[in-house]
Amino acid sequence: MWLLVGLILALLLTIPVRLAIAYYQTPQPQAILTLGGGANRQEFTALFAKFYPGIKIWVSSGLPPREARAIFQAEGITDDRFHLDYRAKDTVTNFTTLVEVFQQQRIQHIFLITSKFHLPRARAIATLVLGSRGIAFTPVSVPSEASELEPIDIIIRDIVRSLFWIITGYTGVEF
Repeated sequence: MWLLVGLILALLLTIPVRLAIAYYQTPQPQAILTLGGGANRQEFTALFAKFYPGIKIWVSSGLPPREARAIFQAEGITDDRFHLDYRAKDTVTNFTTLVEVFQQQRIQHIFLITSKFHLPRARAIATLVLGSRGIAFTPVSVPSEASELEPIDIIIRDIVRSLFWIITGYTGVEF
């Protein structure tokens, strides 16, 4: 029991250090990660990406490929610049399915784009999942129709799932 508590505590203390190092080494984001959830996020991303022409874009479980490509192509974003990834089943797996890709590409800092109401949960998960791998993020919120933030119990549930993934490699999505 104490070993598990010690392991979790050590992990939680190393994440801020790893994030600080990543922010220091790479102060400017090197890529964009957009969490799926509606056309407005991808439309915003396509416009946003025009200000950062040298960085690649990942969209996790967004619109069907044909619709997503049309949005990006309409803004002049070429197919080789954006990646559509449909492995994620939820917000936790948006991060766990792509964190290794970012590591392989030596990406240490990303823009994280999602809706305003969803941002607190996305930030909590990103802090744990990306932070555990030394990847910093700069959140960017897309205006949304939802006026209230997501319930705290959902955020806590996904924090626990993120910790579970860090320790075991499993996301708990099947539960």
